[in-house]
This record gives sequence, structure tokens and C-alpha cells, in this order.
Amino acid sequence: MSSISKSWPEWHSTLSEFRYPRALRSSWQLINTLVPYALLWYLMITTFRNDNPYWITLLLAIPAAAFLVRIFILFHDCTHGSFFRSKRANTFWGYILGILVFTSFEDWRRHHLKHHSTYADLDSRGWGDVWTMTLEEYEQSSKKEQLKYRLYRHPLIIFGLGALYNFLVQHRFASELSGPREKRSLLLTNLLILAVIVIAVQTIGWQTYLAVQLPIIWMAGAAGIWLFYVQHQFEGVYWSRKGDLDQLDAGLKGSSFLDLPVVLRWFSGNIGYHHIHHLNALIPNYSLKKCYESIRELQIDKPLNLKNSWFCAGLKLWDEANQKLVAFPQASSKT
Repeated sequence: MSSISKSWPEWHSTLSEFRYPRALRSSWQLINTLVPYALLWYLMITTFRNDNPYWITLLLAIPAAAFLVRIFILFHDCTHGSFFRSKRANTFWGYILGILVFTSFEDWRRHHLKHHSTYADLDSRGWGDVWTMTLEEYEQSSKKEQLKYRLYRHPLIIFGLGALYNFLVQHRFASELSGPREKRSLLLTNLLILAVIVIAVQTIGWQTYLAVQLPIIWMAGAAGIWLFYVQHQFEGVYWSRKGDLDQLDAGLKGSSFLDLPVVLRWFSGNIGYHHIHHLNALIPNYSLKKCYESIRELQIDKPLNLKNSWFCAGLKLWDEANQKLVAFPQASSKT
């Protein structure tokens, strides 16, 4: 990420003390996540095939989706090389977890690392984040483009249909950023996912598979997109043009701290401490809370929480003149 010249404060070097993964801790996370997730799948399959009311199956999909969100966080740590010290272990588990979350390890890593190098940069928007127009860009757009952007930013689209489209469709194809290595990884992941689906259809039937998989991936996807949305779309967020970008402000102010209840913090793998993650992406998920509590400069007086974070959905455009996110204007100036 390009930035203006500025020395890092002394406390910044302290972050490196928390970046080393512990194999036993990471292994235990795999066990306490994958085993309950498999058990919930078994219970959902059983209730559906025993002709129990479908709402029972859907009720079980809620905790299953929560575990799938946690699986994605472990996958996310693998892409940063922060889950295990071994690159081979991170790659192996990245591929395995990637099958469960319908995401290619190498391809998503390429896009996500691009996001880390361009977030908070107005001149490099769109890499792994929620596309955001400036107020000026929106007002200078055609009515058709404004309508497309409004639909894209509508909560029912971005958190609803977007969840299924993102994981089931978009993640199946390469992008302009994907190189030969990423394309091979994408092909392998797609083939492995197809193999899992074929085995599932042959053993439990396609109706059962869809009745279980679709609500899980939709709920988990919606929750994941909401988490990602509020990480960089909130009141007081920092964005700047490339030449004026300050890396420290981008980390501390360009990424949010979402203070979640302890249970949701566990399921989301402490991703709410997102400002710390962007200051040092090598810190494992289980060390983020301790890092936050240990360094006073990282502690946020008024963090986002479950109540006030919902207001972030109303922020649609970046007002560059006033340096803040704003809602859609009541009436477009475009005639």
C-alpha cells in the first residue's frame, strides 16, 4: 500500500510479539470447529430424512452456519500463513477448509492480499471489498448506473442474494487478478467440491443435500458479508487518495473494532478486532484479543457493537469533500 512518509510509533513493534501461531492451539480450533459442524450436518440429515418438520432442520442450520463462519475464519488465517508456522500445513488446511466454504485457497488468497494492500485507498477500490462510489461519482453517473449501484447496495441484495451468488457462483470463476497458479487452484477446488456433491447425492440424495447445504451456506454467507461490510463501512472510517494515504491511520481508522458478545466473538474468530488484523495480518485469530488488551493505543473508546453496527447499512457513498460516508442523496442532481 502506497503511503505518505511517517514513522511508526514505538508500540507498533510490539504487535510482532503476538504473531506466532501455536500448533496445539490451532489444532484444537480445528477439532472444536469441524467436529461439531459434522455433528450438526448429521442431525440435519437425520431430521430431514425422517420426515420431521423442516423447521427443525432449519433451526439446526443456525448453529451450523455459525460454525461455517468460524471455518471461514480458520481458512482466512491459513491464507495469511498465520494459522500454522508451516507453510505446507497452512496450504493443506487451506484447501480442505476451502472446500467446505466453497472458496479456492490460492485464488482467494491472491485477492485478499490485494485487499490488504489497497484498503482505505480511494484510487484502488474494489479489490476484495464492498464497491463504494464517491458522492461525486454517483451524482455524475447516468440514471441507469445509479439504479444499478442502488440495487447492488440494497441490504436484500448485498446480504441476501449476494451471499449465495458470492460463494456458489462468483467463487467458481477466475478474475483478471488470477494467475496460472490461482487458476489451477480454482480448478482443483471446483473439482473437489463437485466430487463432494456427487458423493453426497449418491449417499443421501440431492434433495437432502440441498435442504441441508443451501440454508447453511446462505446464513453463513450473509453473516460473513455483514462482518466484512462493517469492517470497512462505518461512521468515521478513514479513506484517502494514494498520495496522501497514511498506513497507520488506515489500520487504526480504516478498519473497525466490532465489539461482539463472547459467544459471537468465538464463532467469528475475533475478526471484530479488525484494525489489529490490518496492522499485522500475521497475528492468529486467537491472539487478537490479548493483543488488544495489552496495547493501550489499540483500544477504541466507542467501538461498533451489535446495535449500532446495523446503521452502517445506511452508508452508501464516500463524500470526499467532507471525508465521510453518507447515505444516498434524497434527489439526484443528475438531470
